Amino acid sequence: MRSLAAASFSLFLLLSSCGGSGQPIAIRLVDHFNQKMVVNVPTQVTRPEPAGLWEFGETPGRPPATLGWKAGAGVSSLRTEDGRLQGRTTTSFPIVYVERKEGLDTSDLLHAVEIRMRASKGANLSAESQGSGDLNVKRILERAQGLSEPWNLNAPLIAGENIETYVLMPPRNTRLSSVHKLLIRPSDEAGAEFEIESVKIVSRREHLSRIPSGVGWQGLGEIYREALVSRSPESIQVDLDLPQDPWLDLHVGTVEDAPVTFEVRIAATGSEPTAGELLLQRTVTTPDRWEEASLELSAHSGRSITLALDLRAEDAGTLGFWGGPAIRDRAAASAAATERPQVEAMPGAPAPQGVILVVADTLRKDHLNFHGYERETAPFLARLGREGAIFRDNVAQATWTKVSVPSILTGMYPLAHRVADMRDRLPAAAVTLAEAYREAGYATVSYSSVTFSGKFTNLHQGFEELHERSSIEESGSKTARTYVDRLTDWLEARKDGPFFVFLHVFDPHSPFEPRRPYNERWADPAQRDAHDKNVETVKEFIKHPSDRNRVMPMLDELKASGVDRDEFMAYNKGWYDGSILGMDVEMARLFEKLRQLGLAEKTLIAFTADHGEGFHEHGYMWHGQHVYGELTDVPLMFYGPAFVPAGLGFDETTRSIDIAPTLLELSHLPRPETMQGQSLVPLMAAARDLPEGSSLREAAAANGWQPKPAIAQKAETKQSGGPRPYDTEAYAIVSDGWKLIHHPKPTEGIAEYELFHHAEDPLDLKDVSEANPDRVKMLASLLEQERAKVMEGALDEDGASDNLSDEELQRLRSLGYIQ
Repeated sequence: MRSLAAASFSLFLLLSSCGGSGQPIAIRLVDHFNQKMVVNVPTQVTRPEPAGLWEFGETPGRPPATLGWKAGAGVSSLRTEDGRLQGRTTTSFPIVYVERKEGLDTSDLLHAVEIRMRASKGANLSAESQGSGDLNVKRILERAQGLSEPWNLNAPLIAGENIETYVLMPPRNTRLSSVHKLLIRPSDEAGAEFEIESVKIVSRREHLSRIPSGVGWQGLGEIYREALVSRSPESIQVDLDLPQDPWLDLHVGTVEDAPVTFEVRIAATGSEPTAGELLLQRTVTTPDRWEEASLELSAHSGRSITLALDLRAEDAGTLGFWGGPAIRDRAAASAAATERPQVEAMPGAPAPQGVILVVADTLRKDHLNFHGYERETAPFLARLGREGAIFRDNVAQATWTKVSVPSILTGMYPLAHRVADMRDRLPAAAVTLAEAYREAGYATVSYSSVTFSGKFTNLHQGFEELHERSSIEESGSKTARTYVDRLTDWLEARKDGPFFVFLHVFDPHSPFEPRRPYNERWADPAQRDAHDKNVETVKEFIKHPSDRNRVMPMLDELKASGVDRDEFMAYNKGWYDGSILGMDVEMARLFEKLRQLGLAEKTLIAFTADHGEGFHEHGYMWHGQHVYGELTDVPLMFYGPAFVPAGLGFDETTRSIDIAPTLLELSHLPRPETMQGQSLVPLMAAARDLPEGSSLREAAAANGWQPKPAIAQKAETKQSGGPRPYDTEAYAIVSDGWKLIHHPKPTEGIAEYELFHHAEDPLDLKDVSEANPDRVKMLASLLEQERAKVMEGALDEDGASDNLSDEELQRLRSLGYIQ
């Protein structure tokens, strides 16, 4: 949970988020909320029916029935007896299931599955939902091989004679319209007797109807906001001192089919809010979408007021969401930036008004023209790099998004932030880059292109607004265009205040085929039919179902198929490069908008990638399987004419965990004590001012920068379907031009230690460990020392909550930071 260091950091930022008048840049209503603000609470409400309910008690005059539940695999003698669904498991992966016929026409979400049952033995209970189509038990079992938690809903099983109640909550968003089948694995041991008394599917609407109104992290159309949840006819009344130049940042929406009216009134403090001036009256008739409802408040500047958020509907208890309600002060925003402490290494440099961190998914550094690639895949980014600072030897800390992006956003190694496998969540004790900016008064927004960089990993911490990948209707991997469209609108509404943007674009990721016209830039359309035939041929030789679906053959599988390897890979690389070009065009379009809004000279931009992609350099396509160079070497650049010295290029080894502290220092904001990266500002300042013939390292050291080893890891992924091989792990260290890889559990054909000349052999193709035994020994020792240092800063698990009040715990739960 929150450490004392994190609490002190928050206090510092609270002070620094005020302008010269002492007024905060942003007053967020979610931060000020308490239950006493809610009036007109309904005494009786109509609660939604459960989205699914199966109670196996006997009905008079009707024989016992299984209510549609069937044995899928590993279950014998399924029957209803003594008011319970009973059976015996015959394997360690037994399945019972039911098909839902009703309640599919809804936009509501699954909140939980509640099961009352007992099992005679076993350690885990799990459940899973499936869409339409036949149940393929063979495929389910095939996918589950080698995994400890292959299904989404899990709970420890209390084996014995007593009926227990289990509440299984999905780790990611699941629409009830997609839950055509519900599967239950009643035990993970063969020979267990089980009895199920009831099964209930709880919708989000039903859950919200049963809890008091208040703060929540709520999504409509898979766009999530810090929100105040209220129920008609409630009024949330907040007393505030308005700043000098205020406006109300607000979105409204509902999950209800019935009309809901949102009203905002303003009155002098102490007077009756219902008699106040009506600022907004908005009736929402379309559920599951946000409507922008921002209000100008400058006519009331400097006044002490009561702001009333009233909800009206025909039925008491109708739900409404007040999304991201925040009063922002244009005047305080300008004053705060100029009054922050100067950057010691760059005296006179102003703080940026806005910061945009772009992370391109699956982007190999060696496929960018400004890193020597023969194709001009990123002309705009190349120009941006020439006008900024490029770091040519940046190492990612992990080789798949789930683990790498938390390192980027926290400045921490994976061993410290504790996200290593599919279901891991960033502990609430982490202080993210977004939290640092949010607490300094910045508006914060995240555009996530895959579940891993959103709520599923707890990476919404600090963001006022989060766009999940599922908010984009079109399928495929190309997200930059849609997200740039949304971001330009978001920036236009907030062009007068400070902002932090996390823009995660997916375009280089598979499926590689880019949008037109980039699909034909480096892939001959005349060869498309031949490539499609090759794909179908290769699929037959791909053993694992995930690889088969992605058409990502291992090298030996591609060879076995008889398809020409060069031809197959050339077409894929042509599409991959075309996707990079398509992304680059969208980055240029974003910059055009910044220029149009007058923000181009006021915005700090960082561009990087979370990891690379394999094209059989080490036998694999895809990513996450190892720590060789094609996956660990990623681009890094910073741009901002007023903040970043132009025309700089660095060969010094840097790390993705260095990005967060660099951005904070350039923003004149303190770094959290939890961050393990180091700011690159002293290095940039030293290069800018370096006299001819002087040593960059010596000059940078005088500024406080020191060369640091870079570590990357691939952990075991036995949990629920991370990158394979599930049971391998590897650690790499890059230091002084060398790279050592340690395989603690070496597999056949791979030595425990591999050594590479990092600069000469960036793809780690030639192991020189036998010729350099002393170097191996030295780097192996250094790797262990560095790992030990990292572990000293490891975050506490979220179970350690003794130092938090009940109110603080409830707020963290309501925002989804802990479960």
